[in-house]
Amino acid sequence: MQKILFHNIGLKDYKEAWDFQEQLFQEVLLQKEKNNPDLPHHLIFCEHPHVYTLGKSGDEHNLLLNYIQLQNKNAQFYHTNRGGDITYHGPGQLVGYPIISLNHLKIGLREYIHNLEETIIRSIAMFDIKGERMKGATGVWLDAESGRNTRKICAIGVRSSHWVTMHGFALNVNTDLNYFGYINPCGYTDKAVTSIEKETGQKADFNEVSKVVLKEFEKVFEIEIVQTPI
Repeated sequence: MQKILFHNIGLKDYKEAWDFQEQLFQEVLLQKEKNNPDLPHHLIFCEHPHVYTLGKSGDEHNLLLNYIQLQNKNAQFYHTNRGGDITYHGPGQLVGYPIISLNHLKIGLREYIHNLEETIIRSIAMFDIKGERMKGATGVWLDAESGRNTRKICAIGVRSSHWVTMHGFALNVNTDLNYFGYINPCGYTDKAVTSIEKETGQKADFNEVSKVVLKEFEKVFEIEIVQTPI
């Protein structure tokens, strides 16, 4: 069974976390070049201070704030090299960045994204929330099939180069959802955003949610989690 090194880096500036991803990404690429069958995969869990990120194919007009307004909201803005459009990251949101060699797990990119969604769907089910996929869109949604009151609880945006992944998912746990009001989330103007806290009516235990997601990730990807020192 393949192993994945788990890094829980807590509340971390977006650019610092991105640089850490890049460092691990290059290490995985180097091991691939050496044909190492036991190369280490990585999984980062963190939160970010208020920040908006735009995918490489995204539309900057989906950010509804100018530079001065961003500063007033104590938020940053970054163009990224992931897929997808615009999203928000902030305190109370569990962000996961898997740096995985898909070849070594013997899965393709579509299955990888499906597995990320499955991990979150199984995780939020533990809190009596029914997550679903929505046709033509990534991420995890609620009431996606009904078409009424459809809302997103987890965004997914990834990058894959040489079959190694970066970026990942953002699950709203106790997130301040007001910050989504300043963007068209993932490019949508007619879909709402929600969180575990909003759906259950009470503040969630962030550490408990993180443990559940980590456990489900291990099951879905059939990979062994190895804890690293904090």
